[in-house]
Amino acid sequence: MASGAHAAEVRLAVGSNTGPAMDAVVSLHGTVPSSTRTATARMDQQHSAFVPGVLPVQAGTVVAFPNRDNIQHHVYSFSQPRQFEIPLYSGNKAAPIRFDKPGVVVVGCNIHDWMIGHIVVLDTPYFGKTGTDGKLSLEVPPGRYTLRVWHVRGNGAPLERTLDVPAAGASATLQVSLAPVKSEVRGNDRLRSLQEKFRQAKGGTP
Repeated sequence: MASGAHAAEVRLAVGSNTGPAMDAVVSLHGTVPSSTRTATARMDQQHSAFVPGVLPVQAGTVVAFPNRDNIQHHVYSFSQPRQFEIPLYSGNKAAPIRFDKPGVVVVGCNIHDWMIGHIVVLDTPYFGKTGTDGKLSLEVPPGRYTLRVWHVRGNGAPLERTLDVPAAGASATLQVSLAPVKSEVRGNDRLRSLQEKFRQAKGGTP
């Protein structure tokens, strides 16, 4: 992140047909692609859910998957940016996974159909996730950026628009409206499809 006299503040409010959009991933992409970096993050398994349910990271980040439940989980993903499988485990026994390619990685548990998480891998250091009020602020160098907004229940590709960030020390405020978002369904059809794909790859139901 840029800071101090070299940064400008961008304040964003993201909303949809259901009100403020919590857990929307907002990123700013400049004309020069950002290189990957080594960082660490974590997506816990707690109360049979992924926490956080949406995890934005910069490409090159290593993500740990601690299991804080008193039962085992079997974590996997078939998403093209990063396919992986962590067989049944508990505690901190699983080796962390590196995410090098930008894109959205859908994470599931082969034991608990309702568990689903999303890791949003970004090729920029300028990103954040909205809070319960749908708001966040980013500090970036002045310049022209492509603003992208992704939401877990959005329709299709991320919303994109061009954004000119003012001079260092200044601030800009932007309201972003997403297309109507889908209702969240526990154990939805997309996850059931992932489960079936996993089981077919394993030659049947475990």
